[in-house]
Amino acid sequence: MRRKVGTVKALWRFPVKSMLGEQLDELHINSRGAVGDRAWALRDLENRRIASAKKFVGLLKFHAKYEGTPETGNLPPVKITLPDGHQVHADDADASDAISEALHHRFKLEHSPHPTGERAGIDPETIFADNPVATVIPALAGRAMPDYFGLHKDTFLDSATFHLIATGTLAHMRDLTEGNSDFDYRRFRANMLIDTGTDTDGWVEDEWVGGVLEIGAGVKVTSIQPALRCVMTTHAQQDLPRDLAILRTTVRRHQANLGAFTSIEGDGPVHLGDEVFLVK
Repeated sequence: MRRKVGTVKALWRFPVKSMLGEQLDELHINSRGAVGDRAWALRDLENRRIASAKKFVGLLKFHAKYEGTPETGNLPPVKITLPDGHQVHADDADASDAISEALHHRFKLEHSPHPTGERAGIDPETIFADNPVATVIPALAGRAMPDYFGLHKDTFLDSATFHLIATGTLAHMRDLTEGNSDFDYRRFRANMLIDTGTDTDGWVEDEWVGGVLEIGAGVKVTSIQPALRCVMTTHAQQDLPRDLAILRTTVRRHQANLGAFTSIEGDGPVHLGDEVFLVK
């Protein structure tokens, strides 16, 4: 059964992990996800782990953008704007020092993840904001949570190749807080926002689990799974204030899941306005 479930409303790529990214009209996607997405990351020189705004919230005050269109195997320079407006390129010899000085912590910018896998550092006390770890991950009840998590193999991506979220889900969550929290899609740092219309009765992506989304010319979104959320969604960024109710509501009403982590089959561009079909 194949039916239309929405249209592509927004597309994002994040050249440097945990920094602000770039909103696009077209995004090239292949089996490794969005081409150029999270191609760079900061390594914490104290523990050798990959840095994330889950722990270093100041990263969300940096803005990274490609100076050209990334292609597989050929990424153009990345320009990084620091919080004070100063700009560096990711491959500048002094880029790591400039970022380290701004964050008051020693980092090194890297673009080649270790082939055996990377770990990103977290603070177990704050990873789920004010929600107890055992509430989010019952299997950890009575046990200490590690101060790291494994990244997707051979990448700097957190948990999956590609990440999407539906407008209907965000509207539903906004209704659950009676409009007191702004479930702006930017909080969730997804590659794709899908406009699913005016239905706000539930968590739209749940229906897609076990199915395949077909988008554009030859791109298939597969292995759709609920996306587990963390403190990142509560952080202030751009014009969005810090809001602990974002994650608190997600934990209490949907086991901390919002949106979907997925894999990709095929290779090609997707565009704003492309129709999205569910095959299930």
